[in-house]
Amino acid sequence: MKYKVNHKQENSKMCFICGLKNPFGLKASFYETDKDVLIATFKAGQKHQGYPGRLHGGIAAAILDETIGRAINMGKDDEIWGVTLDFDIKFRKPIPLEQEIRVKTWLTEENKRFFIGKGEIINPDGKVSATGKGKYIKMPLEKIADFDRELNEWKVVKMNKDKDSFDI
Repeated sequence: MKYKVNHKQENSKMCFICGLKNPFGLKASFYETDKDVLIATFKAGQKHQGYPGRLHGGIAAAILDETIGRAINMGKDDEIWGVTLDFDIKFRKPIPLEQEIRVKTWLTEENKRFFIGKGEIINPDGKVSATGKGKYIKMPLEKIADFDRELNEWKVVKMNKDKDSFDI
């Protein structure tokens, strides 16, 4: 299916998943699409391995959880974030290192206080390597952390690898 990118979400300085200056992080990018699907892209390196040549399962869970949690902000108030209450992951195939990996997530339920989302980690060959489902509580950013947008370099950063659409 083809997904047209409507908006790129913010990155930060030191977040493990999206931090562009974290030497150990994934430096993931997040794209809101025309089909209410949030797509993340990242390339894991050797420092992210579990078994040789494979992404560590805990890191796979972290990128999937982060991407589902960010799906609440698609086209909405970016001051409300999802805080994980429950998360479940199923591993299906190994996730390779040193290749672009995609994560596709979407919301399945939402009310005033909570939301539930699902997602998939997709290998370069197009096969689903992991699936996840999580329940999140909606919280204003100021109740979650002391957060200074400028200090944390929370902003949309345009990169050469950015895409206008994805075919997944």
